[in-house]
Amino acid sequence: MSEQPSSPPREQPWSEDTSEHGRILVLSANPISAAIDSIATTVGREVIVLPEDDGGPGLASLSPAEGDAVVLCDHDAPDAPQFLRDALASSASYVAMMASRRRAERMLAELAGAPGLEKLRVPAGHNLGGKGPGEIALSVVAEIVAESYGRPGGPLRG
Repeated sequence: MSEQPSSPPREQPWSEDTSEHGRILVLSANPISAAIDSIATTVGREVIVLPEDDGGPGLASLSPAEGDAVVLCDHDAPDAPQFLRDALASSASYVAMMASRRRAERMLAELAGAPGLEKLRVPAGHNLGGKGPGEIALSVVAEIVAESYGRPGGPLRG
């Protein structure tokens, strides 16, 4: 019986590289934070949701570290400005807030002069045009992943 020539191994479009990534820390339990949890967990990120948006343990209880992403999913939370100040003053690499462009302008004015303000991504996420919680969460997780690899995001072609 003659041996058949072996074919070369198939090249896969993914890498088995399991680089360490920071956590994704999310304030407020709502449909967007639930979708962020689901999507980010699927791509191998640890997600911690702080469900209380007023009077909860606060961000300091999680000690944000370099590489961590902090996302405020409830821009109307009573402690949103302080939560963002704490996030910006932390070592977190990514800080973002869900907001309309109008609300974003007001929050930026309120946070003027806060240390680390240049880290704030508001509105959070890539401009995918999504409207539903899952689509919004996808844009936020995509931005976090891109930033963690030092990439701007966007199409791979051209």
